[in-house]
Amino acid sequence: MPEPFAGTPVLEIRGLNVFYGASHALQGVDLRLNSGVLSVVGRNGMGKTTLCKTIMGLVKASGGSVRFRGEDLLTLTPPQIARLGVGYVPQGRRLWRSLSVDEHLRLTAGLHRGPWTVDRVYDTFPRLAERKGNGGGQLSGGEQQMLAISRALLTNPQLLIMDEPTEGLAPVIVEQVEEMLVRLAEDGDMSVLVIEQNIGVATAVSRDVAIMVNGRINRIIPSARLSADRDLQQRLLGVGRHAHEDPEPTEAEDETTPRPAAIRPASAAPVKVYVSNPVLPTRWSQPVPWQRIEAGARTMTTGVTRLEPVRAARDAAPTRSAGPPAVIIAGTLDTKGEELRYLRDLIAATGLKTRLVDVSTSGRPCTADVSAQEIALNHPRGGAHVFGSDRGASVTAMAEAFATWTKRQGDIAGMVTAGGSGAASLVAPAMRELPVGVPKLIVSSVASGDVGPYVGPSDIAMMYSVTDIQGLNTISREVLGNAAQAVAGMVKARLARAEAPARRAPALPSVGLTMFGVTTPAVQQVAAALKDDVECLVFHATGTGGRSMEKLVDAGRLAGVIDLTTTEVCDLLMGGVFPATEDRFGAIIRKRIPYVGSVGALDMVNFGAPDTVPERYRGRRLHPHNPQVTLMRTTAEENDRMGRWIGERLNRMDGPVRFLLPEGGVSALDAPGRAFWDPEADAALFRALEQTVRQTANRQLVRVPRHINDPDFAAAAVAAFRTISGRTSRRRLAAR
Repeated sequence: MPEPFAGTPVLEIRGLNVFYGASHALQGVDLRLNSGVLSVVGRNGMGKTTLCKTIMGLVKASGGSVRFRGEDLLTLTPPQIARLGVGYVPQGRRLWRSLSVDEHLRLTAGLHRGPWTVDRVYDTFPRLAERKGNGGGQLSGGEQQMLAISRALLTNPQLLIMDEPTEGLAPVIVEQVEEMLVRLAEDGDMSVLVIEQNIGVATAVSRDVAIMVNGRINRIIPSARLSADRDLQQRLLGVGRHAHEDPEPTEAEDETTPRPAAIRPASAAPVKVYVSNPVLPTRWSQPVPWQRIEAGARTMTTGVTRLEPVRAARDAAPTRSAGPPAVIIAGTLDTKGEELRYLRDLIAATGLKTRLVDVSTSGRPCTADVSAQEIALNHPRGGAHVFGSDRGASVTAMAEAFATWTKRQGDIAGMVTAGGSGAASLVAPAMRELPVGVPKLIVSSVASGDVGPYVGPSDIAMMYSVTDIQGLNTISREVLGNAAQAVAGMVKARLARAEAPARRAPALPSVGLTMFGVTTPAVQQVAAALKDDVECLVFHATGTGGRSMEKLVDAGRLAGVIDLTTTEVCDLLMGGVFPATEDRFGAIIRKRIPYVGSVGALDMVNFGAPDTVPERYRGRRLHPHNPQVTLMRTTAEENDRMGRWIGERLNRMDGPVRFLLPEGGVSALDAPGRAFWDPEADAALFRALEQTVRQTANRQLVRVPRHINDPDFAAAAVAAFRTISGRTSRRRLAAR
């Protein structure tokens, strides 16, 4: 195919009209996608799916034009459009139940040559590799969506149309899809039109967002503005508003849109609430039968509307029930009730107090100590935001509500759950809110894969369930039995330690240190010098390590930090595999504890095996650390960027700060004669820090004319920490 003319948009839609009988579904749609990713958002029934189907030739247009790289698509059949280079991920997945995962992928691979291969799909979605022999009907909803997306990617399209790609997915899978879309935009291999109701995903993957209202493109606005403006989301999309609030109409909206009735005040007796439109009405809606309205009614107990006034008090003081702390058994009781109650009974049999918590999103009533409805009330937008038709959005909302509920409890001795990826995604955020040391266990079929998204910076233990959590059998009873005894043992041991504090020697204050292989000598020397004065906790700077350290800072478990290895910032800004988050240094800022930092290993970005290095970096200076880790030397420009990024965070620290600059090199590879020796790049880093940091008596940059692994540099770091922390070595005290 010849290259398109310069300036020709990938997709251009003008005056597109579509009718379903007498209903005018698309009303003069105008849309243009030059390249990259464009998100289209809107309420249900606004014509988004019709737009996708019309582009693909599945629905006939009555007027207007749809051009792909200048060629009119309205005259072509769906197979011709696909062969032209347009891929499609339909809403509802549409897989063959009888074909295996691998057969699905092999069937579609090879339509066009390109970067997407079956092996790359398996690398992107490891879960599909694990299930490659399973049929389409044997996959979970999340796995089916992964397969539908992968099937389209394997055609290596120039334009990919994705209709609700994250619908019904667990939060962890949503993050994977979001990251994949961002990479597609960065790589430039294809352009993507994303139809999405998840505002977070839509604004994260594209620079601009098109708003669709009543079959028209109402406006196209920057993603940053939409994501930051809650009122704008409410006016245009009807999201982010409590059920009792009255949305403002917009000029583009239908004036006949029903307005929600006011909620009746709480009374002494339960109140039955009827919803006249269980599903958001559209212009094609029919009257809802009264039987369906009755079935959809729900009972509200006294005090539900009083949640907001007491929220501040609940946040300030976690609730504590009478008696000993309890083990929380949490999960989706509507689908895993038998297994979770089996866990509960085994733990209770050991003499521990238990609480069974339901976090299911179906709305079906289940017998539990804490109901799903009670958990949902902890969501910042209210309980109504949790239960909806979009399972993915409901799971995300319930996970947030359960995490908030967990933070408000003061009597949790441990937490355990059992289920698939959905249950793990629901409960893991709450577990991460618990302090380090409180036993946490997830029994799941996902425990044999990449568990990083679930565990994060916490001490969550994961146990592979062997069989799926679907009914009790000889295997599941044994696995769940081991899990129950493991949790009981951990909880009892921790309670016993808490009851005998006098037996323990007075603890030294704990200090966090960050280390990488190329800064190990420096950290070892600092730890050796301080071992008599503080307890040194060393964290491997792999992204998760830094988050774990700062989690302990936020929990008040660390009295200070010696952050010699800030290399995670490299991977965050340059796209490496061990990135920090945007909240790196955030805990230090919030807690104002003594902080000694440095630029350890800021000369390198981490990637996997050599063939995983992004194409844009292939000509750079690379160093094979081992067969699975490839390092890339940072440039002067990148170092300038990192220096300013770190400097801005240092300026926000109100506690005592000393930040050391090793002029002789920042890692073992950054030394004369070594692979990454580049004094000019290091100078750019130091210069950017000195230009950015506002130095005061409390916040100082210190140049040290030594290599970071030199004993004199370690001595300087120790001296700086003792100065700002007020801790004199015990040897000096003894000499006095």
